[in-house]
Amino acid sequence: MNSAEPQLEDKDRRIIELLFQGLSDASVGRQLGIGHRTVQRRVGNLMVALGATGRVALGARVQELGLAPTIQRSE
Repeated sequence: MNSAEPQLEDKDRRIIELLFQGLSDASVGRQLGIGHRTVQRRVGNLMVALGATGRVALGARVQELGLAPTIQRSE
């Protein structure tokens, strides 16, 4: 990661990972032991920090920055 890329907290990285797996905010919250509104707030903060105008744009931005989790496909 270069110095121009944002530094994300571990919990934010985990939220991104779970969202990339297709989990809902409520499911992410249950996995992490936090409320779904906290997940929504953190996602909103991530959108601001990464300059994304929506959740889909956030996913694209996360990929652009190389912050997206590697998705393992089972065959």
